[in-house]
Amino acid sequence: MAPAQQADWRKPPSAADLERRNTVGIHKETVTDVTSIDYPGHVPGEDMAFTIERFQSAFSVNFHRNDAAHASFSLVGLDASLANAFRRILLAEIPTLAVENVYIENNTSVIQDEVLAHRLGLIPFDGGREGLHSFLKWHKKPGPGEDPYANCFDWNTVRLELNITCSHNKDAAPDERDPAHAFHNANVYARDIVFVPTGKQADYFSGDDAIRPVNPDILIAKLRPRQTINLSMHMHKGIGADHAKFSPVATASYRLMPTITITKPILGPDAEKFARCFPEGVIGLTKVSKKEAAQVGTAYEGRAGDAKAVVVDPMKDTVSRECLRHAEFEGKVKLGRRRDHFIFSIESTGQWDSDELFLEAVKHLKLKSQKLEQQVINMTR
Repeated sequence: MAPAQQADWRKPPSAADLERRNTVGIHKETVTDVTSIDYPGHVPGEDMAFTIERFQSAFSVNFHRNDAAHASFSLVGLDASLANAFRRILLAEIPTLAVENVYIENNTSVIQDEVLAHRLGLIPFDGGREGLHSFLKWHKKPGPGEDPYANCFDWNTVRLELNITCSHNKDAAPDERDPAHAFHNANVYARDIVFVPTGKQADYFSGDDAIRPVNPDILIAKLRPRQTINLSMHMHKGIGADHAKFSPVATASYRLMPTITITKPILGPDAEKFARCFPEGVIGLTKVSKKEAAQVGTAYEGRAGDAKAVVVDPMKDTVSRECLRHAEFEGKVKLGRRRDHFIFSIESTGQWDSDELFLEAVKHLKLKSQKLEQQVINMTR
């Protein structure tokens, strides 16, 4: 091959080429360029081999919201396999405390024992973080025929009780129809669950740090006079891979960053219609300046003061493709999604702060990588 041709092969790609490769095309009825091509050997003359330096220069984390219960942030410059690994770890591998065993002594409510136990297991609890994350350890399940209390200690088991009975309210009006006023304890809520500290648990779970439901208003059951519920519960640590009740997140998801490119000016009433095709805040309207209107031969000529559509915040877009269904916008807009820009949303159930959850997911992935590295080393010996 001629040297000149070899030089062209090794010419670095332009910014437009990189942007095109890194964008998933969103069309009226199809989606294109869904496969990443940034791997060695795909583009002749380009070295796409992974290096730490290249990754560090391209990677960034940008937080959009950081509350204890909800965090939203962008991971930029990341491969989809890593982003999905974080999501799966968040859902299934970070340990939390949940009700595992329910010992029912008396249940005369209309809810069957197994349904009641299931409802109790799904109630999220919170407590002192040091106790939850450091003091409490894993519980070993008893074998067949073994005493269920055999492996229960203060450092691996949290005990709760629910003892409640419905009775008539003697102070209620004779014609009272509202059960909440006619009876005492007509509704059983999560706030009625009582934490019973054992051993050193009082040192970690007392006062504001006591084990308690995240939402005290969760309805457990409805009772009527002379109906009662008497039971105790054991809480253990677990992971979401065993049961969804142990998952530390209400939801952990990500989406690709939308891209909206206006290729030709959209003016006047069309601009207002174009803005209505998107969620509020995605498209804004500005006025055509006199300088733009003075440009002869352009779409702005003579349109000073008319409304012009501009992209304000593409992150708010849901990529509904509504604008592609209207003939007046044909050829004037391109929709896409950036392949390496992941917008994460994490909602914590209470035992971890939302931003802590992501850092914990990073730690888990790091440990997995170290174990895999050691296994590969052992295989090559």
